[in-house]
Amino acid sequence: MADGILAQLNKASAAEEFFTLLGVDYDPKVVDVARLHILRRMGQYLAGEDLAGVADEIVAERCKTVLERAYADFVASSPIDQRVFKVLKDAVAPAPKQTPTFVQIGSLK
Repeated sequence: MADGILAQLNKASAAEEFFTLLGVDYDPKVVDVARLHILRRMGQYLAGEDLAGVADEIVAERCKTVLERAYADFVASSPIDQRVFKVLKDAVAPAPKQTPTFVQIGSLK
């Protein structure tokens, strides 16, 4: 028996393999810029799916739908706009408030 779709995706080593395995059309220019972001977003979307005990054909269809959705996020906007990675989220986080330091005039010499 052939490996199920999740096992095949687990063995994939490039974003393009995900698109090929799931039969999702893509623009190589978009994938070149956002490959890790697309796969991370796909993982975020899949985290909300309960695939236990589901037939492989249905799992493959759900994975395809999720990849299409993740890919569409980055066709419509940039990785900077989507901010799926912590480093990008932290780049726009407000700086922590600092308590001003007061020095009394009388302590200055």
